Amino acid sequence: MEIVLGLGGNLGDPPAVFARVLERLDAEHEVIAASSLYRSRPVGPPQAEFWNMAARVGTPATPLDLLRMCGELEAAAGRRREGAIRWGPRCLDIDLLIAAVLVHRGPLLELPHRELHRRAFALVPAAEIAPDWVHPYLGLTLARLAESVLRSDPGAVRRVTGVPPERT
Repeated sequence: MEIVLGLGGNLGDPPAVFARVLERLDAEHEVIAASSLYRSRPVGPPQAEFWNMAARVGTPATPLDLLRMCGELEAAAGRRREGAIRWGPRCLDIDLLIAAVLVHRGPLLELPHRELHRRAFALVPAAEIAPDWVHPYLGLTLARLAESVLRSDPGAVRRVTGVPPERT
């Protein structure tokens, strides 16, 4: 199975955290592609801008197993969910965004992510590494959806660099 993960954070050094996450993911799965780094306005309470990127991962794991691993990676980076403000500042957030040929609906996980087509900070990096993937409910490619979301809000997300974070 191939799946696109969205990484975000606005506390500490997110690009360094993302590099460590890519390394850990590649040790147990296959990181097929990593997007450029992006900056985006926060959703939720007033706070610092977010760093964002996406990773396309090949894995034999189930979506729920991959979700559990992502939770472990978030915890290892210092994320604490207890008492946290919803959509508040965080050192690392990893979302499963979309799978190449799988739709999943359950209490813990929805694939594609139910807000993917509305959130430039997730959609634009995902479209960079999987432009021809089709959203199963909307019938549009990620590239087309990204163009649409950027047309409606051109400043929502901006590329910081043309290369993915270095793997240390």
